[in-house]
Amino acid sequence: MQRFSERLEWAEGEALTLETGWLAKQADGAVLLRKGDTMLLATVVARKEIDPNKDFLPLSVDYRENYASAGKIPGGFFKRDGRSNEYEILTSRVVDRSIRPLFPEGYFADIQVLITLLSSDPEVKGDSLACVAASAALLLSDIPFPEPVATVRVCQIGGQLVLNPKTSSLEHATLDLIVAGTPDSITMVEGEMREVSEEVMLEALRLAHAHIKELNALQLKLQAQCGKPKRAFEPKLVDADLEARVHALAKGALADIVAKPVDKQARSEAYDTLWKQVLETLLAERPELADDDDQQKDAKRVFGDLKWSVVREHYLSTRTRLDGRKGEDIRPIWIGPGYLPRAHGSALFTRGETQALGTVTLGTKLDEQMIDYATLSTFKRFLLQYNFPPFSTGEVKPLRAPARREVGHGNLAERALKNMLPEDIEYTIRVTSDVLESNGSSSMATVCAGSLALMDAGIKIKAAVSGIAMGLIVDGDRYMILSDILGDEDHLGDMDFKTTGTANGLTACQMDIQVRGLSFEILSEALAQAKRGREHILSKMNEVLAEPRAELSRYAPRMLRMEIPSDMIGAVIGTGGKVIQEIQRTSGAIVNIEEVAQGNKTIGVVTISSPDTEKLETALARINAIVIQPEVGETYDAKVKFLKEAGAVLEFMGGKEGWLHISEISWKRVETIEGTLEVGEEFPVQLLEVDPKTGRYRLSRKALLPKPEGYEERPPRPPRQDGEGHHGRGPRRDNGRGPRRNDRQD
Repeated sequence: MQRFSERLEWAEGEALTLETGWLAKQADGAVLLRKGDTMLLATVVARKEIDPNKDFLPLSVDYRENYASAGKIPGGFFKRDGRSNEYEILTSRVVDRSIRPLFPEGYFADIQVLITLLSSDPEVKGDSLACVAASAALLLSDIPFPEPVATVRVCQIGGQLVLNPKTSSLEHATLDLIVAGTPDSITMVEGEMREVSEEVMLEALRLAHAHIKELNALQLKLQAQCGKPKRAFEPKLVDADLEARVHALAKGALADIVAKPVDKQARSEAYDTLWKQVLETLLAERPELADDDDQQKDAKRVFGDLKWSVVREHYLSTRTRLDGRKGEDIRPIWIGPGYLPRAHGSALFTRGETQALGTVTLGTKLDEQMIDYATLSTFKRFLLQYNFPPFSTGEVKPLRAPARREVGHGNLAERALKNMLPEDIEYTIRVTSDVLESNGSSSMATVCAGSLALMDAGIKIKAAVSGIAMGLIVDGDRYMILSDILGDEDHLGDMDFKTTGTANGLTACQMDIQVRGLSFEILSEALAQAKRGREHILSKMNEVLAEPRAELSRYAPRMLRMEIPSDMIGAVIGTGGKVIQEIQRTSGAIVNIEEVAQGNKTIGVVTISSPDTEKLETALARINAIVIQPEVGETYDAKVKFLKEAGAVLEFMGGKEGWLHISEISWKRVETIEGTLEVGEEFPVQLLEVDPKTGRYRLSRKALLPKPEGYEERPPRPPRQDGEGHHGRGPRRDNGRGPRRNDRQD
């Protein structure tokens, strides 16, 4: 067993190490990456046999974080690491999007990439390191992976750009990007911002690529030490005569279809009709093709490649797009805010043949999502979920759990909007986007619909957010930047670049680049064109809904927040939750209490919510009655709870009990309590005193009544003397029965 390693030092006390040769030796490639106490094991395996029937790259990438890496035991019944959570899915997508374009054309072997977090350093996140480990494992293997790719995190903190900052400092970042790249170009960008400029983003990309080159050089050093020879691979060649004949039959007709601006369905039908005509002609000319499925598949592949090249040439030569637009034109926009009458907030956003219905639901703290990952335990109060039903593209497919694409698009839209929420928002907010029709840029339609729905719900967001998807076609020195791309343009282009932002700056971005060596000048031009497109879309949104609604929907819960002393939390909750449950039952409101640190002390924070204002006020009064202490001399409304011989027990301040002595009922002498007061009777009383020993409240009704004219106070009763009876009525009398038991002598 031989161990190989390479180490990169880029800051004092910070280093990244790649090791191989002694772990997972039966995999085609395996690398252990270490930075701080974070350790990632990346393994890659590819089938030796390639299925000739496949015409795509069956690559699967899975990033997993073991709970043991952070010294945790999984929750739930089974207590074992389970299916991927959203964070792991998103990290897997970052790796997939970074490495997939680098495999050679026509290499369709099944490939599995697994990256496992073995040890977790709280200050070193694994998401920006996973691609480095995966790329190194592929580079060392015999799989035909031609060159390294690496990712780095670059942030803006305190106005300065920082590479690979500690996790604890990310909450202060105004820009947080993960950037992937090869030695000569950037290939993938994913991140969020807090209204930063395009110039700052470009500067961050330049800084990131400089460090990416160092990481790629590190991988090449390790490959020089112990890399395996690459396995032989020859892409499948199509018969030259068959290829020439398909070109002759279809090229001119494809050019005619591309030149006519029609909708998506009509264009797809035209392509299908042309392919059927081409196939019929081929079968008539070559009867042997009828029994040769491989040749038919080759012909269809040639037809698809020809369509791709014809459309690209049409764009670059005519500067006109499939739907007749020029490069910078945005499709027509139609917006319907408040589309759903019962939702707390909603908006229908339509741009061309893409339509998203955004809805907002407001909830309480009890609706928060609990996050229990291996490396993160927290609660989430803003959720955005993206749904892509099959009817949106006119297809029939079974409904399944959200796919990775849906998770990724939802996360992008969530990052675009979350930093625009007010800091003091008390609600749990769930935004859903249902894509009703799709022809490109559905994730950006989700951003626009989500922003409008939040404003329709009356959430005072800092600024409205719009989004746009950009494309690019490059051929040598010729290129065309496309704003608001169609689905076909996403497929045929060399770049898919999504940006979101407000009138003040960017809030999120996602970029995938297929073309090699793309210059920063073209990137800068694309960002500037994207900004103009975003501003145009934002102006259309502002025409319909320029600012948040003044009031929440009448169906949305209203919320009150109050602070109470920490020593009163138990009194509000009650034994076994008895008091708080009674408050919720009788008022109809939802009450939540939590203990919160405030400086060097703790306080109780009570949140009351209900769509009904009257229910809110009822619950608030009940809680106030518990936590607010009555003051001596103040007047309170009271109700007779029950009677005793010497007075009555009264309930006041919504639950407190006080004692009303018979002498404090009236200025006139009251001989008996019966007939004077009744249970349930209500009247005002004054608090005379609070017993310092028992805390008992002594009340008076008499103190609030006018004193009768000529009333004279009776002198206080003299203290009891020795030998007086129990009631102070003189010495005990002998009743002929002898002394009391306690007076008997032995």
